[in-house]
Amino acid sequence: MPSHDDFSATDYWKALILYGLNQATYKIALGKTLLSLSAQGYNRVSWDILASEFFELYRSRLDVADPLPQQATPGRRTAMERIVANFRLRNDIDTAVGTVQADAFDDVIPRFHNLAGIESIQGKFYRFEFGRTLELTDELHMVREKQTDALHAELDARWGLLEGAFLIATGEQRLANDVRSIYLDGAYKRRTLTGNIPFLQGYQGNTCFYCGLDLRAEDIDVDHVLPRQVLQHDEIWNLVLAHRACNIRKLDRLVGAHFIRKLIGRNENIMGSNHPWKKRIADMLGSSPTARAKKLHWHYENVKMVLGTNYWGGSEGYNPQTDPFYQRLITRLNNRG
Repeated sequence: MPSHDDFSATDYWKALILYGLNQATYKIALGKTLLSLSAQGYNRVSWDILASEFFELYRSRLDVADPLPQQATPGRRTAMERIVANFRLRNDIDTAVGTVQADAFDDVIPRFHNLAGIESIQGKFYRFEFGRTLELTDELHMVREKQTDALHAELDARWGLLEGAFLIATGEQRLANDVRSIYLDGAYKRRTLTGNIPFLQGYQGNTCFYCGLDLRAEDIDVDHVLPRQVLQHDEIWNLVLAHRACNIRKLDRLVGAHFIRKLIGRNENIMGSNHPWKKRIADMLGSSPTARAKKLHWHYENVKMVLGTNYWGGSEGYNPQTDPFYQRLITRLNNRG
């Protein structure tokens, strides 16, 4: 059996592209980016130049009427897909490239060289100081100089095969993507949510939204009932308090309809108070209980289109019929109808 020393740099490159772990198309895109930077004569690349090259590559790939999915999980999009979609909406290149620098390289840069546990391949084609620079190696330049066209063709073919496999896995995504685009206008980066805990506790009766048991100060998460990856905001009408374990079990799954009814009830508790958040909720959902319920159900149906019917009904043992939330005085006062 040959040793690792018997293989050329080109052998290693092809093995990485063909057999490296590819849960998304990032490795393929990074391979094309490395070849392009080498062809431009770079040896040391700043993070902003790397991000700009990577962004332009994805931008050209996705700049079609109905772009193919770039990863395998149904209903989800990669960071690059979201960045390109936001760029189309706002045409802000500086923000797009800055977001690539911040969000797109966490996994692909450190893991590009991962191949079946072969440690000796680490650093073969580049070395990096994460967030600052990427240093291209002589072996990368040598591989690129020998067969640039062939390597790009192989990368394009591999990219296309991945997209085809992802399309089969995700099914028809046109409707889901159209729904997602509704929430891009007005989207903003995730904010720190712990400051909402004291406000939400009273209106929720200081119980976990998902299991109905009492909350303890050291074990409280703020969760988006309808996953943030679709709605792209942190509006109070969609935030609830949960035990950390319940939040982890839920993840980004679609909740059952009984939790939407409970969320409507919780929001009406807020609307029955004199808190300034009332106006924000009314502006977002509607001025009457009927309008608010209708709008929240509309959001729920949108999220259902994107995420499918992978429902999560709540923590084991939870029974919506005996949920203590509905027995609270404030809930009964504010949800009479």
